[in-house]
Amino acid sequence: MQPASDRTTRSTASGFVATAYVRLLFEYLAQQGLDPERVLGEPLPEPVDGVDRFPLLRWQQLLEQAQTHLRVPALGLQVGSIVRPAHLGVLGYVTTHCANLGEAMQRLERFERLIYEVNPAEITLECDQLVLAWSQERGRPGQLVDETAIAVLVTFARQLVEGEITLREVTFINPEPADTRPYADFFGCPVRFAQATTRVALPAQCLTMPLRAPDPSLRALLDQQAETLLARLPQEDAFEQSLRRAMMQAVTDGEPTLAQIALALHRSPRTLQRQLAERQASFQEYLDDTRRRMAENYLRDERLTLTEIAHLLGYAEQSALNRAFKRWTGETPRRFRKSLLDL
Repeated sequence: MQPASDRTTRSTASGFVATAYVRLLFEYLAQQGLDPERVLGEPLPEPVDGVDRFPLLRWQQLLEQAQTHLRVPALGLQVGSIVRPAHLGVLGYVTTHCANLGEAMQRLERFERLIYEVNPAEITLECDQLVLAWSQERGRPGQLVDETAIAVLVTFARQLVEGEITLREVTFINPEPADTRPYADFFGCPVRFAQATTRVALPAQCLTMPLRAPDPSLRALLDQQAETLLARLPQEDAFEQSLRRAMMQAVTDGEPTLAQIALALHRSPRTLQRQLAERQASFQEYLDDTRRRMAENYLRDERLTLTEIAHLLGYAEQSALNRAFKRWTGETPRRFRKSLLDL
């Protein structure tokens, strides 16, 4: 078995990142004296027809290709450490010109979809600390995607403020790597893995920390631009909800087919295939993600045995569930359940 630091937690989430964000990896590789196009097998991405969206699964694959080539621990931390406002598009510039960190966090919560459209950030005050958390509601983006995103957030916040940000804690939903020292060194606080959410906690008083380049007039203009770009993004519709409901109802009877689900949704298989293609996702990806979500919910109920959960998900044997769950999450159902009980 490979050590945890050499394994990648495969993405079970669907979503998008901005093409400007993807440039981080290309620039990082160039800084290492490498040819990014040769390492990654494709040129620097550009927006297509004015749409600045890059599929999350492809982003994970690029990070994996870089990891395979470089073989360095905590690659995402290194990639995220070179972030600049340009990598975050209008979100980077609008936050740069806010008055304080609290104002910048409001923009992050409002405009996050412009740069990172996966699980949305939930920003809350808990006693004396500010907490930014990302659940698993839409799936698990994977170790490399997560650590890059959190490194980007923390690095950029440190660049923004006058003064020093001291973090209280960072947690990841992914399994613990073989070497956790790079994470503790990078964040300067306790870092825990295999947790229920990915989150960053910092003292609440950080909200009032002034930023280095406040400019109310420019920030107002950038706010308008960000709102315009946000309005152009595809809005969530009922299609995905209906698709998942149909799949959830069908899996208990075995392996659903595209034709079967199309019939349940009152459309032709060709139409369903086209709608999936428009979302840059396959039928199997949605089916796997739906099963994974159901499995994780069932595993939270200690009254259900693993064999019963396997049958509820349409598997004839528990071993089939074990293989599928390991493929989705990088760990076994038993270990996932144990991590929940240990919280």
